[in-house]
Amino acid sequence: MSRLLVALTALCVSALSAVCAAQSPPLPRGSPVAASSAASAPAPAASGVGNRLDRVEVSSGPTANSRRRNSTASKIVIEREDLDKYGDTALGDVLRRLPGVTIGGRPGRGGDIRMRGMGSGFTQILVDGERAPAGFAVEDLPPDQVERIEVYRAPTAETGARAIAGTINIILREPLVKSNHELRFTLGQDRGEPQADFSWTRNLKWGGANGDEFVGAVSTNGGLHRRFNNIDSHNRVTDTETGEVTQEIAQIGTSMGRSANLNGNGRLRWKYSDTLSFNLSPFFALSQNEGSSHNIAEGFQLDEDGSRNPYLRNVHGDSDGRMHNLRLNLSASYRPQLGETWDIRLGRGGFKNTSNSVRDETGNRLRTQVDRNVVDEDQTSLSGKWSLKTAQEHQWVTGLETERSQRMQVRDTLVNGEVIPGLVKFGNALGSRNQRVAAYTQDEWSPTKQWSVYAGVRYERIQTTADAAGSLPETRNVSQVTSPLFHLLWKPEAFPKDQVRLSLTRSYRAPNLNDLIARPSINATYPEGPNYQTYADRAGNPNLKPELATGVDLGLEHWLPTGGIVSGSAFVRDIKSLIRSEVQLETVSWDTSQRWVSRPRNMEGARTMGFEFEIKARMDELWEDAPPELQLMLLRFNLAVFDSKVKGIPGANARLDQQPKGSLNFGIDHRWKAWGQNFGSGFNFNYVPASKVQQTLTLRREETARRQFDAYLSWASGSVRDGINWRLSIANLIPRATSSSSEGIATNSDTGHEYLTESWSNNKTFRVISLRADLRF
Repeated sequence: MSRLLVALTALCVSALSAVCAAQSPPLPRGSPVAASSAASAPAPAASGVGNRLDRVEVSSGPTANSRRRNSTASKIVIEREDLDKYGDTALGDVLRRLPGVTIGGRPGRGGDIRMRGMGSGFTQILVDGERAPAGFAVEDLPPDQVERIEVYRAPTAETGARAIAGTINIILREPLVKSNHELRFTLGQDRGEPQADFSWTRNLKWGGANGDEFVGAVSTNGGLHRRFNNIDSHNRVTDTETGEVTQEIAQIGTSMGRSANLNGNGRLRWKYSDTLSFNLSPFFALSQNEGSSHNIAEGFQLDEDGSRNPYLRNVHGDSDGRMHNLRLNLSASYRPQLGETWDIRLGRGGFKNTSNSVRDETGNRLRTQVDRNVVDEDQTSLSGKWSLKTAQEHQWVTGLETERSQRMQVRDTLVNGEVIPGLVKFGNALGSRNQRVAAYTQDEWSPTKQWSVYAGVRYERIQTTADAAGSLPETRNVSQVTSPLFHLLWKPEAFPKDQVRLSLTRSYRAPNLNDLIARPSINATYPEGPNYQTYADRAGNPNLKPELATGVDLGLEHWLPTGGIVSGSAFVRDIKSLIRSEVQLETVSWDTSQRWVSRPRNMEGARTMGFEFEIKARMDELWEDAPPELQLMLLRFNLAVFDSKVKGIPGANARLDQQPKGSLNFGIDHRWKAWGQNFGSGFNFNYVPASKVQQTLTLRREETARRQFDAYLSWASGSVRDGINWRLSIANLIPRATSSSSEGIATNSDTGHEYLTESWSNNKTFRVISLRADLRF
């Protein structure tokens, strides 16, 4: 089967040979060409198969391929080379090129990360093996601060079971002993708006007989960005009985956002003795942003007597915000004997976010709304872990984790200088606490060279308490989950290049604080009187239970002679107590009219499944007689297909929220020589098909397909030691607008008529160009 896959792939790309041969001069067989990835860089192959020499690598540590290949649990590893390749300024853009990973937001600008098509809440985010601190957003962490990324398709006891879709573990920068300093400067433009980024890393090493008593790395980076967006949204209400349009409004305008950020982290290790070492890991993130928008909402709506009433709103908005996130981790590692390690870690952090916004409406209604939000949270964590590797090829790991956080949230809303009467009863301040305790044990055993077995169990208890505020009583929610986990890796003796993986796991998703708090958030487009399903208010549900998922993963990997891979994997998740926001018409305390309100609720459940296929290989691994100019070209292709069914909702489109039908990536990276200079170049095409989701019996949402084409060109100037590496990157080279729409059917309690409400928006995307200079000295 693997030979057939390789042959088909070679056939698909062989048509590129004539074009590439014309653009790239032939390389002599002795030419030194740098590797374009971990899967490339052997000596050029001879023309005959029998004379081909496989690459031999000498490395001081594990590579991305070895980490992936030797792990019993299925995972993908992204090293620094892949992080640097396209010059991305958003971490989500790096992950988007992996099989089964999609992101939200406009193409070219990053966004929330979704594994296997599921919403961001299904994906667990870790930083250095720990859950991300409060207020942490992956899209705000620049790739320059990251050493590598590990993507787990199924949970393990040590990494945690709050990972129905999977886990992304972000490892921050580690010391680079080959150079003391790393500097990077990036200048770019996004629709003509200037962008600037910089990063600096200082590698440290001193003390002791071998000069390695103290080893560390300190990194900092910052950026200034301006981003333009269009506003193009529409709303229409139709009486289904008469076919008459009773309301139609279009909002057309623009917005501009400006932001400044400064981030930093350090990893400092003190080797006290051969058996004891201490580690200090500080982290900080500071940001400030402001924005302005202007749009004209124009249309009409019918009065009760059927007369047509013009609708005109001239809306201007201003906003600003500040955020700081500080964290310090202290850890100690003690190795009393060979193979045994004791680790203890203490973490302390704080997060504060302040935002203000003003919305002015003129036209046939005068209205000013002022919103102020302050979130202040501190967090303390303590964890301990014991691991033992025995002579019988057992690797035991047992650990205990505890975490406590406190949050204070203040929210004020004024309309024309006065508090909304309906919101007074809820108060403006809310305190909450979160306590988490987890215990786990796992054993990874390799009884033979062909078999590796992993078995583990993890218990986790989370208690969330929100204080009484106004008329809201104290909210207390407790979730407890025990997760058995099993992974199996088989390397068939008759096929030494092949591997088979099987995982049986139980994972879960706990409700977050905003889902639990019942305090409402009023829709700004229709802040008073009747609203519509597609413009619903939002409120929480303190009675939510955690989602529980039973999962099966099956994967096959075929490793090519010089590090390439052809793999396929399938998964099934059976989810119970699915949390989903449902829109219902309610009699509310904050308005005299009935309002449509979106609240998270536990449904019966859902089942999701999918298939992911990946090829990552050099051309001469796929095509034995590839021309010399194509042999070192790296091909990347992955395809993912997803499907899901939410129980209790009829129809073919009763899918999980935000889940597309799949994703596709195709890219080529190549190293070539011209004018006596070594160049690197490549491109990647990403495609996510259109999706339709039946959210409730009467509400449906659609999104158009997303296409993104990225390209880069890299070269070096100066000497190898003191030269500058340049990289020109173009994200979203061929901009294409995206759109989304919603429609729902509701019955008017006064007239008894059914009404169809439709809303849709068109979002422009823009080409993002950047030039980066990379120095090491």
